Amino acid sequence: MGTRKKVQAFVRVKPTDDFAHEMIKYGEDNKSIDIHLKKDTRRGVVNNTQTDWSFKLDGVLHDASQDLVYETVARDAVSQALDGYNGTIMCYGQTGAGKTYTMTGATENYKHRGILPRALQQVFRMIEERPTHAITVRVSYLEIYNESLFDLLSTLPYVGPSVTPMTIVENPQGVFIKGLSVHLTSQEEDAFSLLFEGETNRIIASHTMNKNSSRSHCIFTIYMEAHSRTLSDEKYITSKINLVDLAGSERLGKTGSEGRVLKEATYINKSLSFLEQAIIALGDQKRDHIPFRQCKLTHALKDSLGGNCNMVLVTNIYGEAAQLEETLSSLRFASRMKLVTTEPAINEKYNAERMVKNLEKELALLKQELAIHDSLSNRTLVNYDPMDEIQIAEINSQVRRYLEGTLDEIDIINLRQIQEVFNQFRVVLSQQEQEVESALRRKYTLIDKNDFAAISAVQKAGLMDAEGHLVGEPDGQSFGLGVAPFSVKPGKKPRSKKTLKEQFSISARKEGASSPVSGKDFEVVSISKTQLVPSSKDGDIKDMLSRDRETSSIEPVPSDSPKEEVRPTRPSTPPSKPVAFEEFKNERGSEINRIFKENKSILNERRKRASETTQRINAIKQEIDVTKEALNFQKSLREKQGEYENKGLMIIDEEEFLLILKLKDLKKQYRNEYQELRDLRAEMQYCQRLVDQCRNRLLMEFDIWYNESFVIPEDIQAALKLGSSIRPGMVPVSRIVSLGEDDQDRFSQLQQTVLPEGPDSISFYNAKVKTEQKHSYMKTMTGLQQSHRK
Repeated sequence: MGTRKKVQAFVRVKPTDDFAHEMIKYGEDNKSIDIHLKKDTRRGVVNNTQTDWSFKLDGVLHDASQDLVYETVARDAVSQALDGYNGTIMCYGQTGAGKTYTMTGATENYKHRGILPRALQQVFRMIEERPTHAITVRVSYLEIYNESLFDLLSTLPYVGPSVTPMTIVENPQGVFIKGLSVHLTSQEEDAFSLLFEGETNRIIASHTMNKNSSRSHCIFTIYMEAHSRTLSDEKYITSKINLVDLAGSERLGKTGSEGRVLKEATYINKSLSFLEQAIIALGDQKRDHIPFRQCKLTHALKDSLGGNCNMVLVTNIYGEAAQLEETLSSLRFASRMKLVTTEPAINEKYNAERMVKNLEKELALLKQELAIHDSLSNRTLVNYDPMDEIQIAEINSQVRRYLEGTLDEIDIINLRQIQEVFNQFRVVLSQQEQEVESALRRKYTLIDKNDFAAISAVQKAGLMDAEGHLVGEPDGQSFGLGVAPFSVKPGKKPRSKKTLKEQFSISARKEGASSPVSGKDFEVVSISKTQLVPSSKDGDIKDMLSRDRETSSIEPVPSDSPKEEVRPTRPSTPPSKPVAFEEFKNERGSEINRIFKENKSILNERRKRASETTQRINAIKQEIDVTKEALNFQKSLREKQGEYENKGLMIIDEEEFLLILKLKDLKKQYRNEYQELRDLRAEMQYCQRLVDQCRNRLLMEFDIWYNESFVIPEDIQAALKLGSSIRPGMVPVSRIVSLGEDDQDRFSQLQQTVLPEGPDSISFYNAKVKTEQKHSYMKTMTGLQQSHRK
């Protein structure tokens, strides 16, 4: 945990021409303020009322610019937020004393911007200075109006109004607002757009002391999350900055509020009174209970008031004598706030994915150390890695050979192998039980003794012995093993039958012999499939490709020949374009039409060859799948019969070896055919481009010919001679103009070059312009909808 520190409290005095110099004086260190009131002589000679007060603060800001206010109040808290410390900056004071101007500033003027936009700028500037960290920024904007919670960013199109009312929820991580939208901002301009969007949705009203009085408490929160770009650091830090603009306290006698404004003032004064009670309780070390839940404001700021954050208070006061009582009240609140202590601490969290990677890396290092220790102890065969499928299959084979008696003992290397040996014993036992049960079910009819209907049917058939048991039932178990045939008599010796083990081995061999997957059968199938489509030779491909290029590179004959053409008599009415197009293809556009047809035929031939190659690829793929199934079947037979090794090498039979060779050849054929298909697709793409070019040229020449032959008057055609800058069907060169920039683009460029505040203000003004354009558009659309309804 961090060390405890007191809340910083600053006072900002609103500039005025009627400053009470005799009543308000500042200390030499500019960290104290003294208030002096003259005694009221109307109360008599004996008057013990207090007339002098002195308040110790962290700074007094008198006639201070917005830059100085931010540097003094907020810069350190914002910079520490990127290091993982939470921060809260709160503006408190009388109505009209300049709280909103201090926090937000004048959004119309970049120079007069307040703490909030400057904090956003500082955050993104510091992110650019930290390339070793990936930092994400999110923002939210909450309004507390008449003890109700509202999302000031709910008017955005991708948010929308919430169906359920927002509530304040507490969890071990802190306090958060359920239903409040949080928006990801990747650049400074996006953050400004969200700020201006929320500012336009704030509730304001007018009274005698302030024309634009804020009627609600607003909390703008900046959430930050910083991840290291190096894999070695699994820790990441999170932080948030709460920028609180409180509504001003009011004296109803001075403001003259009525109606709705009076109700709003009542809620504002009530919540500020509860805030002061919570501050008094926090400053008292003997108090155990802090009344945070008395109002929504104190509950939402529970983490900020006396929590693990850097807390800064800016108290805005008047410098006039007429407002001296409210000034004293605000200064008392600031002095009480200085008694509150906080315990800032870095909010560190751990990335689970990176932690797993680091643990895996540490595990690999520990294994290397174990390997060194084993080599020094002459234990070279120890393996600490988890067993793969091959090792597990080897242990299974050793267990089976041990049970059959062909293996005397199983060599034990480590604990993991011991566990796997016992596991394989269980697997082998379960498999043998299933094999025995399935064999019995195939050979015998099993009857449950609880099935009385089946027992009565057997008794009627006379298949019960003298003691009432089924023939062949051993030891009075719950089911009969079988029924002896009538031809077998007790005195006769039955025929010699093969043992159960021999029956299983014979049945397995029969199944293997009668299985439809056999290596030779597959070989015959593969040969027949590969002979379905003959492969083309490489020489033919090269010849056809060169012929394609020669054909496609033929230059079309120019449509405007220098020879004098004898024009036929123009008809009174122009023919339809389909009829004229057929005539054009036979006469003037015959050469272009011929090249178009040749290119199209080449394209169709390539498509046909690609289709045939695709069929061959599919056939080879199916053949590969069948061969893999046969190979897997041979491997399973080999595992059942036992694997044989010679000097560490696995011995396989001839049939499995032929299947492996065949699979290798099929994969080679598949790669060759696939490469050919890729080449054909490239040729098809090239031919398609040639066909499109010929088609467009044919249509363009037809339009020129049609306009020249049937549309353009003959007297105008006389001016369109060869060599002029104007050609029939085309726009004159003198009329060709490029698409210029629109007014908005020119305004943006002009704004970036002539802004007096320099390039830092571009994001601020761009966001402001976009927000204003959006709201003017919404007002226009709303007006149009209302006019349509009327």
